[in-house]
Amino acid sequence: MKTKINNGKIEQNGFTLLELLVVLSILGLLAAVVGPQVIKYLGSSRSETAHVQVKNIAASLQLFRLDAGRYPTAQEGLEALVKQPATVPNWNGPYLPDATAITDPWSRPYRFAAPGKHGEVDVYTLGSDNASGGTGEARDVGNW
Repeated sequence: MKTKINNGKIEQNGFTLLELLVVLSILGLLAAVVGPQVIKYLGSSRSETAHVQVKNIAASLQLFRLDAGRYPTAQEGLEALVKQPATVPNWNGPYLPDATAITDPWSRPYRFAAPGKHGEVDVYTLGSDNASGGTGEARDVGNW
């Protein structure tokens, strides 16, 4: 705010309350329109990340199968892609860089079934709610 004296009168330059309210209203409208879109984008990024990771794990399982002649057992689990199981002498891994590659974006281990319901092998996560089914971020993500 500037203060100046003009012909003996003190004039103050600044914003009126109405101008401030208009600016705040515009900012509020922008936040209301843009905010949900940004949140939707950030939310879907976890599901998309899980989709890509599931495909990478499924490809790594194929490499494991080529070397070992079989998929990992339920007891060996997906850890067999990172660390050699004692029962697999032909292991030529690691097939994934580290154990974080078999953890979903919600910090839970990916699930694995061989034989799977949808194919020879199923790799999946139950999404953000950790329950079967769901929509949006709670939907199941698998290699089928």
